[in-house]
Amino acid sequence: VSTMSAKTSSGGEKEASGTRNETLGERGCLGEAKKRQVIRVAYVIAALDLTFLFMQMGVLPYLAKSLGLDSVGFGYLQTIFGVLQLVGGYIFGRFADQFGARAALILSCVSGSIFFLLMTLSTSIPILLLSRLPGMFMHGMPGAQKVITDVTSSSQRAGALGKLGFCFGVGIIFGSVLGGVLSTKFGVYAPTYVGLVGSVINTLIAMVCIPSQIKPESDPHQREHSDLFSISEILRLMRFPGVTEVFIIKVFSGLPIGLFMIMFSIISMDFFGLEAVESGYLMSYFGVLQMVVQGLVVGKLSKHCTELTLLRLSVFVFAGVGLGMALMRTVWHYCIVAVPLVFAFSMLATITDSILTKAVPSSDTGAMLGICASVQPLTRTVGPTIGGVLYKQFGVSSFGYLQLMVNVGLFVYLWKSKIPLEEMKSQ
Repeated sequence: VSTMSAKTSSGGEKEASGTRNETLGERGCLGEAKKRQVIRVAYVIAALDLTFLFMQMGVLPYLAKSLGLDSVGFGYLQTIFGVLQLVGGYIFGRFADQFGARAALILSCVSGSIFFLLMTLSTSIPILLLSRLPGMFMHGMPGAQKVITDVTSSSQRAGALGKLGFCFGVGIIFGSVLGGVLSTKFGVYAPTYVGLVGSVINTLIAMVCIPSQIKPESDPHQREHSDLFSISEILRLMRFPGVTEVFIIKVFSGLPIGLFMIMFSIISMDFFGLEAVESGYLMSYFGVLQMVVQGLVVGKLSKHCTELTLLRLSVFVFAGVGLGMALMRTVWHYCIVAVPLVFAFSMLATITDSILTKAVPSSDTGAMLGICASVQPLTRTVGPTIGGVLYKQFGVSSFGYLQLMVNVGLFVYLWKSKIPLEEMKSQ
């Protein structure tokens, strides 16, 4: 009965929202051409943001080592950044809901500028640790997702969000290459100067090219929840039909792979026997796969299949990836497994974000995206400990077997349960 009531209430909200959208559309809120322009700008900001992020990730170990930070200290540095991003993800989302996607993107870009400024000044370990603090609000990808969510209809959302993964691939490839080239030719601090200038440019792009109002105003009663961080607000969002179930699938389906990727720098050396340059080539290979899958595959599938079908497909492929990882022995095996891995990872991320933003009121999409964005920082926070134990005690194959067992269980659950989703294909 409660589920039916929730569905009825949700339906009423959507109908009311549709009426409001039509009214504001008649007033000329944002034309279709302007919406497409805003989406393209969001893609550019996300691609640049990710490029700078991966650029500094590549040189950070060398910068930390040059300052005398050992491997344990570097682990603490990474954990601090993960915890800050974990806490800041939801706060950033609530900020976007209350002050708009433009303000949130500007906050992210300004935080990135301060982040890189502190890195350029990091001549000691305390300053390097201090440079992690702005990372709490560095959420360029969720900010771009919020912009796209605000200007797209429910039927267009999955395809538009999927193309953001193309930006992720661009960031991996160009960020890794730029970081390596700049640090080799001009020193370890060179990428931080480029990141600082680029983040300032990104800030200006967000200020000039993103309108202050890109979606219809919400009803007054939808703005009564004003706290930037509230456990009760998170629980309220989780009570919407289907949200808890889909979020649990989002967290656990890719968790074993996430643990594997956290340990990949060690696995690539010990298990695959790769040099640093070869590991860089492998990361570029991942970036190319990401671009191909997100740019050519995800959008097309979302036009022909319902989101529940694609969710089941992602989990099923993830189970197969687990089996492949359990049996792999060489880096060439891993290159083969990487193809379905990237497909499942990209599809799951896109579809779950799309489902979850549709399941909550439009005034809460930022908070929902913030919660989704906290999944990766959570993995980075607990990953080194859990992944280290798995690798040391049971070997590389343990990640594959865990991935297989988790996703077989989730697939059976998805097949038998009736999660209340909006069955819709992209237009």
